[in-house]
This record gives sequence, structure tokens and C-alpha cells, in this order.
Amino acid sequence: MSKDLVFHTTVVSASARAQVKGQKPAVIWLTGLSGAGKSTIANALEQALVDKGRHTFLLDGDNLRMGLCKDLGFADADRVENIRRVAEVSKLLVDAGLIVITAFISPFHRDRAMARDVIGCDEFVEVFVNTSLEECERRDPKGLYGKARAGAIKNFTGIDSAYEEPTDPDISINTVDEPLLVSIGRVLEYLDKRFGQ
Repeated sequence: MSKDLVFHTTVVSASARAQVKGQKPAVIWLTGLSGAGKSTIANALEQALVDKGRHTFLLDGDNLRMGLCKDLGFADADRVENIRRVAEVSKLLVDAGLIVITAFISPFHRDRAMARDVIGCDEFVEVFVNTSLEECERRDPKGLYGKARAGAIKNFTGIDSAYEEPTDPDISINTVDEPLLVSIGRVLEYLDKRFGQ
């Protein structure tokens, strides 16, 4: 970073933006394997929050890979940079007063910890979408596991690239045994208790 850069402090503060929206900004960080159900949960959760009059934004892994992160591949270094960018964007959206939902594999402990540090512990909620590799492969909604097993996709999480499960997530969701609406209800209950959302 250039030593000539100086952070510009805005007249309107992050807390003022949140006050106008009447909510406590937060980042709900969904992590789990491809096919675990992150995007399904993210969409349903955002709808539930909007139905409650909350101001939200959903950041989805594939969507950001088509724009902001389209220059990145899937090697470990690229995955790290992808999550760094997501964390920085999430922080900006939190400063705008929004409740942000992210749906990213985010496979490494250190990167999720970095995201928590960038965003701030007070605003960060880690949700582990705890679906087994076997179930994700059975679902294979995008046909990616089949391609990875055939060698057509390299560095695929769960196959030839590691996924490090969260050791102490704020919320863990089992998409096999728990209906979607029950999962969303548990997340909303957690947010209400922690943030008064």
C-alpha cells in the first residue's frame, strides 16, 4: 500500500447509517462444501429478513466470481484472495448499515478468522452449513463433483483441496435432518437474541 494514501473519514458515520435503517448491521457468514445448501439458506434467510423490514444484501460465491473476483482461480492462494475481497466488501456493506449474508465455501480456518477480524467480531456470525461430503456429492447440483472425480476440475474443495470445518461456529445447520424453515427460524432467533433483529 502506498504511504501517500490517507483514510478519508466521512461526515456520516456507520452508526448513523445503521440508525437510519433502524437495525444492527451484521455479516452472516455461511460456510460449507459445494452443494451443502449455502445459497438455498442464504436466499431464504434474506427473504425472511426482508419480510421483517430489514435492509439486507446477499453476496454469493458464484456471483462474485463472475465480477469482482473473475481474475481469480481456485488454487489456495486465489481462494485466500477471494475471501479477503469478500471480507472487505462485507465490511463496506456493514458500514452502510446493512445485514449482509455471504454464501462462500471459505474452506480455511485462517481465512474465516481473517474475515472475522476485518469485519469485526461484534458484527460477524459464522454459520456452518454442516452437510457431509457424501451428501453433497449425492446432490451435486452443478455437476461439479462428477467433473472433479473425473479430473476435469482441479483444486476442488472436498476432493483434492481441503475443507477445514469450523470448530466453534455460532450456528451449525444440518440440511439433511432439519427442514429449511426450521433452520431459518433458528438463525432468526439467534439474530434476535444477539442483535435485536
